[in-house]
Amino acid sequence: MSPSFQQQLGLRFPLIQAPMAGGVTTPELVAAVSNAGGLGSLGAGYLSAEALGEAVGRVRELSDQPFLVNLFVPPPTQPPGVAQLQAWLERLAPYHLQLGLPPPALPVEVAEPFEEMLAAVLRLRPAVFSFAFGALEPGQVAALHERGIRVLGTATTLEEGRMLEELHVNAVVAQGSEAGGHRGTFLGPFEAALTPTLTLTAQLGAALRVPVIASGGLMDGQDVARAMQAGAGAVQLGTAFLLCPEAGTSAPYRAALQHGRESPQLMSAYSGRPARGLPNAFAREVADLPPLPYPYQHALTRPLRAAAARQDRPEMLSLWAGTGFRRARALPAAELVTELMREAAAFTTPG
Repeated sequence: MSPSFQQQLGLRFPLIQAPMAGGVTTPELVAAVSNAGGLGSLGAGYLSAEALGEAVGRVRELSDQPFLVNLFVPPPTQPPGVAQLQAWLERLAPYHLQLGLPPPALPVEVAEPFEEMLAAVLRLRPAVFSFAFGALEPGQVAALHERGIRVLGTATTLEEGRMLEELHVNAVVAQGSEAGGHRGTFLGPFEAALTPTLTLTAQLGAALRVPVIASGGLMDGQDVARAMQAGAGAVQLGTAFLLCPEAGTSAPYRAALQHGRESPQLMSAYSGRPARGLPNAFAREVADLPPLPYPYQHALTRPLRAAAARQDRPEMLSLWAGTGFRRARALPAAELVTELMREAAAFTTPG
């Protein structure tokens, strides 16, 4: 995100609140960040087109500033085999019993049709659209640009960054290994795409003509300053906003972040796709099962996760977090944005 891109959006700060899906990025959080001078982001990966429209409408009631909408590009996949699915149904059954849920079952629709969601984005026209888990078609990028929507793609490797640049995205988000939540890797195995954030930012910055946005493990102003020194045109922070009062972080999730002792680990227990989060009993107890392809496992475990949040059962809840989660601050979002940029301005490296 070059200064000109920042100026075109009218942002005071080159800071993006990461678009965390699953209810964390409430309209209130998005609006608060945008009103404070950053770029608030709505994680719409699990919303319906109707729910997305309602959320965007609410953001616009609260703010007249630019904001971002994010979607997941569906990876090519096949439905799980009968035996593989049955193994998961049997393993989930005791958990459903504990939570008072009906027996587990795979829903008929495992995800909202991507074409419908993208059509909603085109209709709603947020200032910025970002995507992860894959690459858009050239025509889709062109359609977004035709409506005045700036486009950001997510890369975990130099190869992915180059592919995104060829699609004419406006900037590339460099997702480093420290990032919480799902890995955005879409070319090659994720194990080969775990480059630390500052290293990946520098690699992409040296190779690409489009601006690079550093993302992963950034928690305070010193982290922000170091990312900018590594060549980032802007930074994207997610875990840092999880304890903000405006965030939709559930009570057990908040408690785990504030009192968690174990380091975040990569796991595929909840969605079938590698994601970094705090380890818990469920993740350990299903680690031996081969994961179902995404998004089938995510759809299958959705009732469990929702019930665990309602019933204060963090041992069964997906607790996505980056490596710096212990430095998260329970500040109002606007205050956090201001403090991050003040810290970044105050931090200097001799030489």
